[in-house]
Amino acid sequence: MMPATDIATVMRVLADPTRRAVFEQIAAAGELTVGSLTERNDVSQPAISQHVRALKEAGLLGERRDGRQIHYRCEPRGLSPLVDWVGHYGVFWRQRFANLRTVLKELDDDEPGPKPRARRK
Repeated sequence: MMPATDIATVMRVLADPTRRAVFEQIAAAGELTVGSLTERNDVSQPAISQHVRALKEAGLLGERRDGRQIHYRCEPRGLSPLVDWVGHYGVFWRQRFANLRTVLKELDDDEPGPKPRARRK
């Protein structure tokens, strides 16, 4: 099992657009080899190998050997530092929007003039 990767590493690895495209292609296909990734991208085989190695070291890819071929697949656990970080800020923004809703309601309640009448059922 790979050790947990920190958020900075995951963000740094996924910041590269080619690397991100490689990750997305593997995620969409389920499994891909370096050869098939080279065919899909306008990048040399050594460059694809470097991108795959960086993704693997960050815990974002796993592999399955089939003879001389290595099939790479996405490891969802590798994204957990990023998901946790985004989740933390999701809570932050939900709280801010709740506070804003309260302030807007108070401002609306303080506004002079006729109040809208409640509907009768």
